[in-house]
Amino acid sequence: GNESDLKLTPSSFLRIGQLSNVDLNEDIHELETEVPRQRPNEIPHNEKLLSLKYESLDYDNSENQLFLEEERRINHAAFRTVEIKRWVICAMIGILTGLVACFIDIVVENLAGLKYRLVKDNIDKFTAKGGLSFSLLLWATLNASVVMVGSLIVAFIEPVAAGSGIPQIKCYLNGVKIPHVVRLKTLVIKVCGVILSVVGGLAVGKEGPMIHSGSVIAAGISQGRSTSLKRDFKIFEYFRRDTEKRDFVSAGAAAGVSAAFGAPVGGVLFSLEEGASFWNQFLTWRIFFASMISTFTLNSVLSVYHGNAWDLSSPGLINFGRFDSEKMEYTIQEIPIFIFMGVVGGILGALFNALNYWLTMFRIRYIHRPCLQVVEAMLVAAVTATVGFVMIYCSRDCQPLQGSSVAYPLQLFCADGEYNSMATAFFNTPEKSVVNLFHDPPGSYNPMTLGMFTVMYFFLACWTYGLTVSAGVFIPSLLIGAAWGRLFGISLSYLTKSSIWADPGKYALMGAAAQLGGIVRMTLSLTVIMMEATGNVTYGFPIMLVLMTAKIVGDYFVEGLYDMHIQLQSVPFLHWEAPVTSHSLTAREVMSTPVTCLRRIERVGTVVDILSDTSSNHNGFPVVESNPDTTQVAGLRGLILRSQLIVLLKHKVFVERTNLSLVQRRLKLKDFRDAYPRFPPIQSIHVSQDERECMIDLSEFMNPSPYTVPQEASLPRVFKLFRALGLRHLVVVDNRNEVVGMVTRKDLARYRLGKEGLEELSLAQT
Repeated sequence: GNESDLKLTPSSFLRIGQLSNVDLNEDIHELETEVPRQRPNEIPHNEKLLSLKYESLDYDNSENQLFLEEERRINHAAFRTVEIKRWVICAMIGILTGLVACFIDIVVENLAGLKYRLVKDNIDKFTAKGGLSFSLLLWATLNASVVMVGSLIVAFIEPVAAGSGIPQIKCYLNGVKIPHVVRLKTLVIKVCGVILSVVGGLAVGKEGPMIHSGSVIAAGISQGRSTSLKRDFKIFEYFRRDTEKRDFVSAGAAAGVSAAFGAPVGGVLFSLEEGASFWNQFLTWRIFFASMISTFTLNSVLSVYHGNAWDLSSPGLINFGRFDSEKMEYTIQEIPIFIFMGVVGGILGALFNALNYWLTMFRIRYIHRPCLQVVEAMLVAAVTATVGFVMIYCSRDCQPLQGSSVAYPLQLFCADGEYNSMATAFFNTPEKSVVNLFHDPPGSYNPMTLGMFTVMYFFLACWTYGLTVSAGVFIPSLLIGAAWGRLFGISLSYLTKSSIWADPGKYALMGAAAQLGGIVRMTLSLTVIMMEATGNVTYGFPIMLVLMTAKIVGDYFVEGLYDMHIQLQSVPFLHWEAPVTSHSLTAREVMSTPVTCLRRIERVGTVVDILSDTSSNHNGFPVVESNPDTTQVAGLRGLILRSQLIVLLKHKVFVERTNLSLVQRRLKLKDFRDAYPRFPPIQSIHVSQDERECMIDLSEFMNPSPYTVPQEASLPRVFKLFRALGLRHLVVVDNRNEVVGMVTRKDLARYRLGKEGLEELSLAQT
């Protein structure tokens, strides 16, 4: 088409089906999303697909001449300032993440308190004179309207902010660029959405989204500018490349975990286990620093807010309270019981994931319009309130008020001086309910109450995860586990006719660990998070046993929740190892052919045509020797990226203009950094007919030493090289150093171990 001949100024219009304003700084993807598509009622979705719409991040620096010159110019002292800047950024990440967590916590506490007081007064009023259905209506309407706002902003403004954000950050750290995942706009929507969905009484927690929030903060600070605000603060320009940004994002994720659970070490381990693909000691120490700062900030601000400025007693958003070692030690004969609880947790977790899988498939197929998503969220909110109300209404489990610390005691049909114990579970934010289940003295709950609550909450939480609201799955799974764990403890003391060694709180903790481990399948970091959150090291061993069992049992049935959602979104995710049975495949079978190569001195017209070709849409081009007339082999000379070519065309760095000294100055690395990360699309760059005949010299911009493999290399070997170095392009050459193919992320990600052995996924353009 003649798109490449359109002269595009930032205010002009590009006609693609409709008039849409195209900003030069915006991504090419945003051009595509503006086109109104006729939406079908059903989207055929196949989980055996791999989507091509995700770009890869390049963890490997392009060592071209510009880069080498700049690095040689920097002396030792300048490198020290860069290192100091890194520490400063990590401290800022910690402080800001802590403050965001405080903001969420304080706002949720006040709004939820307001809501529960309103409903409680209403219920107390109507219990006396009859007509409790009004209270139910009030509660359901409040919930639905709050959730409606929370769902509207997510569905219509920033759909990436839906869910917990952990799968998205996992993908980002794995090297997949998910559009808009670390934008400021996403952070704002995420924070507001989390507050609204927790206040709206959904079965969600505010802990998971903290990880996403921390990552956005990290990406924003380390780049020293914001795309959403369209402001460039001209600081930290050295860090404008994928390598650096990704290291900071893993620090942000760790800071988010440690703010959520008050577990700095757990945060570092989470970042290691779930996220970061690349690791070294310096990075670990910086990440730990960011986590500590984040916990400390949250702690001090909340202490001041609660009015005891010098007492640092609230390290995380959720505080499980202290488990004292005296009454809480465990004996050797309880270990088999804990292991059995791990098995139960694994089975229940697998059931949860399987149900959620079918539900998500249904959502992808039928509930893909934003308006439908909002309606579904409101429906879930109303149903959650109704279920809670009916359970409280039907429960005859009354407990004496004195000596109990219930925030909003509902009397309902209990005698004076008593309260309804079902209400402590349902009529509360999930965090508080978890702490109650851990710490209420034995006999506070009727087994019937706990059983009903577990069943109902299991299905509610499963239905809620994957709605178009920002919400985490950590707290609901802890709550389900704590409820059935406590039930387990009570029934044990019934069986053994003695209540000495079965303190239900201990079993509630183990149940919570088993359930959460069975759903998300984290082992190392979760053990440490639970230990830090309960402040008790004695439980390290049983928690580890429970989590190991839950993971082994759960993995036998279905994979973890986050991996499942990554797979459902068809993301080309690379695991640590290549599939075990893949030694028979070689690079020749895996690679993509034919490869579009550029000559070292190439016609501008050819470059423009290759870049404008939408059918191929490649991002890296091998550069070969440029004199084809001689008998010499056109060997591989280097690799150049689409983004670099676009900057060259934009600045018109042509051989002829250089000879006429029309080019004002040599291009510096700064020009490439200023364009990062949203390089303008090729359609926005105007090249005249005369300029198409010019030549462009790629010698000093290409990476002269790209990684290559011979075509006989086996798949595990190619995979190891690609994964360990975080590559984006791996060139396959024959024995004369001629380019025969190219391995990219999707070529490796499409081989997966299925039930019958190695399967190959098909690639889809969508």
